[in-house]
Amino acid sequence: MYALILDDGNLSQPRKEVVSVHRSRETAEKALAKRMKTLGKRVWECDTRIVWVKTKTKAGEFLGTGDFETWRPGEEIPLGERFPDSD
Repeated sequence: MYALILDDGNLSQPRKEVVSVHRSRETAEKALAKRMKTLGKRVWECDTRIVWVKTKTKAGEFLGTGDFETWRPGEEIPLGERFPDSD
């Protein structure tokens, strides 16, 4: 399952709060777009990202770094996401 998690990039806080849970990446992307609109922020400003969750979870719970991955195993990763933005 996919989840929106709060992730401010702070390495000293490895546990991430689950905002919402979704059955598909498409519905998670719609939820992220709605959250950005509600907050009036762009994706990198709202500290929220979509992840693939390995275990059953629900909104309000916390996940450790080993509980989720950016992409579901076997999922096709878009070309623009395969390479880092920096040199």
